[in-house]
Amino acid sequence: MTRHHSKTFYFGSRFFPAVQREAVWAVYAACRQGDDIVDEPGGGETALEAWWLSTSAALRGDQAGDLARGDDAAQPVTTALRWAASCYPLPEEAFHELYLGLQMDLRMDAGGTPYRTFGELELYCRRVAGVIGFMIAPISGYSGGEQTLDYALKLGQAMQLTNILRDVGEDLERGRIYLPDNLMAQYGVSRATLEAGQVTPPYRALMRFLTQQARDWYREGRAGLPYLHGSGRLAVTAAARAYEGILDALEANDYDNFSRRAHVSGPRKLLMLPGAWWEVRSSPSPV
Repeated sequence: MTRHHSKTFYFGSRFFPAVQREAVWAVYAACRQGDDIVDEPGGGETALEAWWLSTSAALRGDQAGDLARGDDAAQPVTTALRWAASCYPLPEEAFHELYLGLQMDLRMDAGGTPYRTFGELELYCRRVAGVIGFMIAPISGYSGGEQTLDYALKLGQAMQLTNILRDVGEDLERGRIYLPDNLMAQYGVSRATLEAGQVTPPYRALMRFLTQQARDWYREGRAGLPYLHGSGRLAVTAAARAYEGILDALEANDYDNFSRRAHVSGPRKLLMLPGAWWEVRSSPSPV
């Protein structure tokens, strides 16, 4: 599931040791199932509630949670998540925040309106991706306490904002606009502009602003990388560099995210590895 749905995340995850890697995949798969419920036909509030019940039960080691969804296909994922939670202290509150973030998608579908402010968008990025850092850090192992988790939060938010900027056109086809209302008004971008797929100078200016915000979050989040233990540092560093490369591709496409999809090719990701390795080597773990 990880390899199929997120090639960039999968690329980074391969640098974890085997047991940690399998736990990371279990976490990703569980999160992905929730995301699919709000993105694919046949989902909705009832299905999302069942996902949360089975996920929270798995985190507590309760096998009865497998029955909550009534979906045989879900059971391998909840089984894997239950195993991961038995090996690492996965925080249930982080998964609950994800649940709240997925509810935000359902509310957007019901209302058909974009977020009003950047603060609302930031909250969404925190809930559906920032908290993934809270889930991965215990698997990697880390020092630095809450400050390290704050760094992990910023890195996850940066990755989610990157996804949003890459997928403006695709999300619009679902009737979703994640670009905040007040920023669209400030830059002179209308819903009609988006629906027409027009990459106008004001639209490019808006994309530049949000791209810089994502880069600022990457910069803040990278400060926490030295606090991760073992090869988890390389895994997260490689994933962060590959994700930020999507912003480079978006800029190279002149911010056309309607007719072109910004991506980082497999060979390009491999070329990033020496830089990721050097970043890890040149930032020794704090005492």
